[in-house]
Amino acid sequence: MIQLSKALNAWGTPDFEDALKREIEQLDAGQLPLQQGMSTSSYALDNSISAMIISVSEQAGVIYAKAGIFYSGIIAGCSCADDPTPVDENSEYCEVQFNIDKVTADTTVTLVTG
Repeated sequence: MIQLSKALNAWGTPDFEDALKREIEQLDAGQLPLQQGMSTSSYALDNSISAMIISVSEQAGVIYAKAGIFYSGIIAGCSCADDPTPVDENSEYCEVQFNIDKVTADTTVTLVTG
């Protein structure tokens, strides 16, 4: 389970969005639905993740934060000696929803579609 305790501690202050952005960017890529959010690549890379906070709200003890995630992916080939597939990085973007429990900082993250 993801814990965004620094963001929770900053809730209600002007620093909340910056704290949330920093914590998201420090998450392991495997904790985010990057692979499912791909549009041009076939394999998500975890070398550089950047977050943009889109909206934040609160209801019934939960902080709801929607964020845009910028990252890179590649089109993975077969790794054969004569494989003509270039291994260029492609820019990727997806939007995710973070639901942060205001008591425990336990956080769920889901891919926003449509």
